[in-house]
Amino acid sequence: MLFGSTPAFSSFSVADLDAARTFYGDTLGLQVAEEGVGEMRMLFLTLSGGARVLVYPKGDQHAPAGFTVLNFEVADIDAAVDALGDKGVTFERYPGFEFDAKGICRDERGPAIAWFTDPSKNVIALLQS
Repeated sequence: MLFGSTPAFSSFSVADLDAARTFYGDTLGLQVAEEGVGEMRMLFLTLSGGARVLVYPKGDQHAPAGFTVLNFEVADIDAAVDALGDKGVTFERYPGFEFDAKGICRDERGPAIAWFTDPSKNVIALLQS
């Protein structure tokens, strides 16, 4: 059986679903839909183009992903970093990369990139398109 025509979506966990809803909806401006009730609540983020990502709660058992869970391609990385910085987002700086004062890595090995985390410490990236 092949899955080329089967709908699929990615997912990741968070420690606090309410904080995630606020961050992804208000801070990042994504469409966020909540489904389920009680301990079975989950969020679906709708990305540009219609792709959906499931965000589910793990509470005290949550461990941040050891990799980037979402990548956003932006036409102007400086403007995107400034806009998120105005909303209180801080940018990560990882060893082995050089960063400018804004927290943007501009390396000839790839596009300009800036990393930040959600309230559960999952890593998100902005990439200059």
